[in-house]
Amino acid sequence: MATTAAHQEGNPTFVTKDGFKQLQDELQNLKTIRRREVAKRLEEAISYGDLSENSEYEEAKNEQAFVEGRILELDEKIKHAKIISATKHGKVVELGSVVVIQQVNPKEGDTEEYTIVGSTEADPLNARISNESPIGAALLDHKIGDVVEFKVPAGKVSYKILKLK
Repeated sequence: MATTAAHQEGNPTFVTKDGFKQLQDELQNLKTIRRREVAKRLEEAISYGDLSENSEYEEAKNEQAFVEGRILELDEKIKHAKIISATKHGKVVELGSVVVIQQVNPKEGDTEEYTIVGSTEADPLNARISNESPIGAALLDHKIGDVVEFKVPAGKVSYKILKLK
């Protein structure tokens, strides 16, 4: 399985303490429970005989490849993890910051609140945006009152930073 360019070069994976624990828990689950489950499915599929036309065998082999690939990926992420801590009312937006913003261009919008996290923990539906996303990257290193601009498919948008938590 291919790893991302960042991990090939040993660049850090930015995660919170909770995110690091989640990576460790997932890895532990894959190495213990999931590996055994897949091995059992493989044994069962092999017992059916003739592997050339055995769809259960093919599915189990594919699942095994996925599990092993994910284990390698998690090993790399954990190996290069850099744990970030939530900032305590910092003066600029950084990893771990909770930022309240408001769209100012092309039209004024409602306020929005996001937590800036590493890409591993990004979850836009729960207001956790990656430092590598267009909005996350634009917000980094700016302070309250700054207006940041970034490109979206429909053009450019501007947001004003109202508050850092």
